Amino acid sequence: MTGATPEVVALAVLPAILWGLAPIFDKRGMAAGGDPVQASLVVVLVELVIYWTVVSLFYGRAAFSGISLEIIAVFVFAGVVGTAIGRITIFVGVDKVGASLNSAILSTRPLFATMIALAFLGEPLGPLTAIGIVVLVAGLSLLAVSKGGDLEGWSPVDLLWPIAAAVTFAVANVARRYGMVESPITALEAVTINETAGLVALLAYALATGRRDVLSMPRETYGYFAVGGLLTTVAMLSLVAALGLEEGRIAIVDPLVATAPFFTLVFAAVFLRDLERVTKGVIAGAALIVVGAVLITI
Repeated sequence: MTGATPEVVALAVLPAILWGLAPIFDKRGMAAGGDPVQASLVVVLVELVIYWTVVSLFYGRAAFSGISLEIIAVFVFAGVVGTAIGRITIFVGVDKVGASLNSAILSTRPLFATMIALAFLGEPLGPLTAIGIVVLVAGLSLLAVSKGGDLEGWSPVDLLWPIAAAVTFAVANVARRYGMVESPITALEAVTINETAGLVALLAYALATGRRDVLSMPRETYGYFAVGGLLTTVAMLSLVAALGLEEGRIAIVDPLVATAPFFTLVFAAVFLRDLERVTKGVIAGAALIVVGAVLITI
């Protein structure tokens, strides 16, 4: 990770810690009777209340000026894919396999980012990247037989949910990086557009599927998801700020953010003992995935 400045490291590690803690509240909310669509809406609403308030206070009418329609479209796309689709799949994953396993598998997103670059950009697959893919797949295999995660049990097919979330986040992060380096947009403006688009997509989905029941879930679930929203608000802003720095290359930022599973494992072992099992296999699998992700991105 040559070239990583202290500022980039700090901005990338902060989301890892916060996104390591957020799944703990997500799991509590799901266990209390919450729903993936409800959780996604609550998190995004909390984010937007904060983002739009800060944008109004600091930028006023000058907000979003000088930003082309192309860049706005980039962040709208990232919001629909990463915020709407990604959030729903991540909450389903937390509910089915547990916070610890879900967080670990989410760190496979560099694998999918590399495959996207290989397929659409013709970028070469170097030997270190190939080794990283093998290590990462080994980590996934170890997780599949770890007998950890949700105490109620899960099947291997349930792992497809966090894998799907990893794919959406990989696509969204590449789009965000492009938008940040190709325009004068600020991190705050970027995440505001991103999350607003995500909320519109989520509301459209809820209306189209007749999901009015998201307003009648157990009261405590909203509190859990709101805390997760606060953590995500700071994490998202920090991530986009890191990507917006000249030294904030995906190859530096993504591996640092990918350490989130280790924080989730620690938090889950302490705060989710009644809901999840953190086994040696889960720890080893998470470690392999993070090592594989680092090898792929560097």
